[in-house]
Amino acid sequence: MANKKTLGHISAHLISMLYEENKSIFKISDAQKILGKGYNETTDLLSELVKRKVITRLKAGKFLIIPQQLGKAEQYIGNWYVAGKEIVNSKRYYIAFYSAMHYWGMLTQPLLKIFIATQKRQVVPQEMRDKLVFVFVDEKSIWGIKEEWVTPNKKVKISDIEKTIIDALTHPEYCGGITEIAKGLWLVKEKIEYQKLQDYIRKHNKNVVAKRLGYILEIFDIKQPELINQLREYIKGRYDKFDPNLSEKRIDKNKWRLIDNVGQEQILNLIRR
Repeated sequence: MANKKTLGHISAHLISMLYEENKSIFKISDAQKILGKGYNETTDLLSELVKRKVITRLKAGKFLIIPQQLGKAEQYIGNWYVAGKEIVNSKRYYIAFYSAMHYWGMLTQPLLKIFIATQKRQVVPQEMRDKLVFVFVDEKSIWGIKEEWVTPNKKVKISDIEKTIIDALTHPEYCGGITEIAKGLWLVKEKIEYQKLQDYIRKHNKNVVAKRLGYILEIFDIKQPELINQLREYIKGRYDKFDPNLSEKRIDKNKWRLIDNVGQEQILNLIRR
């Protein structure tokens, strides 16, 4: 809780009551109800508390209490997933890409940004521009989603492991590139429901995604013959880049009609460390 010794009586009462009501994230109307004050007087107080780093502004009209024991309070946004949910202006959203990979244990690095897929265009609030990325997707792309408890009393919508793999291979640029995705797939290989992944490949129906997945499974020698055979059906005449963010320099040969600009050895080295 915020240290009451650093706060005036009114501010301390507000913070205490918000904590008591389990509202570490709160709206102006919540503060008004507690304080019994008008809109302008309440917003003036909240602006002062933002300046003093007692609270932080997630977006217009929505705030987060900063635990005062933190050394770098200006970096605090609480639970990343909950903060993202509170900011997005649509019920049709899900935590996606790099953030979903982190949630499912596909990353060995800390979470530095929250990626949210949504069909509704929205500007990232000024206060969150280095912490939040909205990726705008078609309505037909919003599927394969679970509601997960990320705190004892907060749920968020997040892509399941299999949809996270599909999304990552569709947009490697939002996931740290193919090497990061390949390492993530290896880390969760025992948790993947391969029949579901097979169904998702059919539903998604994108040749390049199927080829990237097939090639990674082949490099790692992951034995899923039914899935591999299905993925081979997507090998057409066109060549695609294995990692679309790298140059077209071919490093390794493959039968998946992919320009392998990463190299099998580099991917295998990820699991030898």
